[in-house]
Amino acid sequence: MNKIVFPNEISGAENLQQQFEPYGWYAEMRKNSPVHYDEKQQVWNVFLYPDVERVLTDYHLFSSDTGKRIAGSLALKEKGITEMDPPDHGKRRALYTKAFSTRTLQEWEPRIQEISRQLLEEVKEKQSIKILGDLAAPMPVIVIADLLGVPSSDWMLFKQWSDVLITSGTRETYADVNLKKEEIMKEMAVYLSPIIQEKRENPAKDFLSDLTQTEYKGQQLSDREIIDIAISLLLAGNVTTSTLLFSVFYCFLLDRPGVYRELRENPELVDQAIEEVLRFRPPAQVLMRKVQEDTDMFGSLMKKGEIVMAWLGSANRDENTFAQGDQFDIHRPNSNKHLSFGKGCHLCLGAPLSRLEAKIMLTEMIKCYSDITIGGFDNDLILNVTRD
Repeated sequence: MNKIVFPNEISGAENLQQQFEPYGWYAEMRKNSPVHYDEKQQVWNVFLYPDVERVLTDYHLFSSDTGKRIAGSLALKEKGITEMDPPDHGKRRALYTKAFSTRTLQEWEPRIQEISRQLLEEVKEKQSIKILGDLAAPMPVIVIADLLGVPSSDWMLFKQWSDVLITSGTRETYADVNLKKEEIMKEMAVYLSPIIQEKRENPAKDFLSDLTQTEYKGQQLSDREIIDIAISLLLAGNVTTSTLLFSVFYCFLLDRPGVYRELRENPELVDQAIEEVLRFRPPAQVLMRKVQEDTDMFGSLMKKGEIVMAWLGSANRDENTFAQGDQFDIHRPNSNKHLSFGKGCHLCLGAPLSRLEAKIMLTEMIKCYSDITIGGFDNDLILNVTRD
């Protein structure tokens, strides 16, 4: 159990609401304890933008191969690129990047638009919609299924799988939760294996086919590696994009009411608005690294082998980098300096896809609805909508 780090125990968040609103705690830590050692979890924590940025980018001093996991993350069969350091990381990422670049985002954009329009068509008679249940949850899973080249009709199955895989559990329930995750990953491997074999023999225009065919300096990806990549993509598609879309409307309607109407009048601001959402409410709040050698660069002695938690959500609101960082402002000139997708060699490969999905869904909603207001909360964000 000591290999699992529970961020909520560090922050003191006792429920989902407190986990969703850790920003008061971040502000307190930036002011009073910007470099903090948590005795219970036995990890260092950094909260200021320059410190978080250094931890993410200096792989010589802060390794991604930590030997530990954040509660809720996956334990894949093969070590993934997020757990590798250069030069091994560069070699493996080159294979992934080559496969990603084979099909450009421009090629996928029409299909993502079609999926967005289909989902909005399904709720056109409703006066209120659930942002997660109706739009933000199904959209990225369908997109990932299409991108992988597996039947998009199975999207509900993929969603059920990914819902289990993102469950964090508590210290008391973690063992049971982990067993369920292992069962799900076995089911996914059984499902994907024959599809991968078929694509090796008869490649199509999809990402799984690209992964089976891509080669870098004589190396190819194994079936097991491709399965792990597919599982990681499914998880990323479910969590990152759905959380981003949820946060878009939370920010527009609760953090800064009136933004939706402003975007209706100025749709050219959509890209900028999404960057500010990513800064203000990042899909992931924290990343983890391991100290490679003793260092006191942050003013406290961190010893080789110790773990450092880099709090992205705090860095994104550091007022020394983002003036009035606790205010949501789509006109902020440096929103894109956020660290929400990481930085350096581990910058998230799926970031452009997540941004594109959010942009397309928001743009399509602006076309459909002249006004959106909060209808309430019921384990989801309910929106009252007025069609054009």
